Amino acid sequence: MRFIPRSPEEGINVSKEHPLVEAGTLIVGIGLIFAVIAVTLIFLVEIAIYFIPAEKEVALFEDWMPTDIVVVAEGDERSQAVDAILKRLSRHYPDSPYTFRIAIDDSEFMNAMALPGGLIVLTAGLLDAVKTENELAFIIGHELGHFKNRDHMRALGRGVVLGILFVAISGSGAGSNYGASIADLALRGFSRSQEASADEFGLGIVHKEFNHVAASWRFFERIDEYDGDFLKLMSYLSTHPSPDNRVDALIMLAGKNGWSITGELTPVGW
Repeated sequence: MRFIPRSPEEGINVSKEHPLVEAGTLIVGIGLIFAVIAVTLIFLVEIAIYFIPAEKEVALFEDWMPTDIVVVAEGDERSQAVDAILKRLSRHYPDSPYTFRIAIDDSEFMNAMALPGGLIVLTAGLLDAVKTENELAFIIGHELGHFKNRDHMRALGRGVVLGILFVAISGSGAGSNYGASIADLALRGFSRSQEASADEFGLGIVHKEFNHVAASWRFFERIDEYDGDFLKLMSYLSTHPSPDNRVDALIMLAGKNGWSITGELTPVGW
């Protein structure tokens, strides 16, 4: 039989799937791969935290000042007063491996952060908003709670992992800036259970210092009623729980522990 060559069918090398469907499948697949990698690395970081003692952390970060996210207000006259409050409160955490230090960030936005090595950052905007030492003591005590549970190190590990993955995905020099921003956001954020645990530790610190917890949560009541600059409010809510139900939870916590919710308040010294 004589072989008669024929031209291949038209479109034989063209997929029957729509190009957008194929592109979507590829993107989803790559996204899932990176998500699995991220979750695995974050899980390994969580395990590694248990093998890195706090003393080692202190040795690595005791003089660290993240100037990319903190602009220290060198001339802020409130520094000594805030540092004195921190020293009073840290006495109620006697087994702490940290030597705590305060930095006031020269920002009008309200925020507070616990950073590796024992550094607590309070913004000038937050100090403008607090009215009593009792309020400020709870905010600082809350950050001490993050150190107690080493939440800040878990967040740091999560931030580094996400930052590296973003740079790897972007594959450009500009990506490193976005990667640093993502790492920063992850560093500042904690889960709901971590925040609740830090609240409990912080309220206990307040009770030990004042022998009551009266109005410790008044700052949160005010920001819940806040009608000023929306960005100032959101700067705090981006890194801390919403005031909704938080005050009720604190009052219930005080009742459970038998802590008085009435007592003398001490105005801040500025």
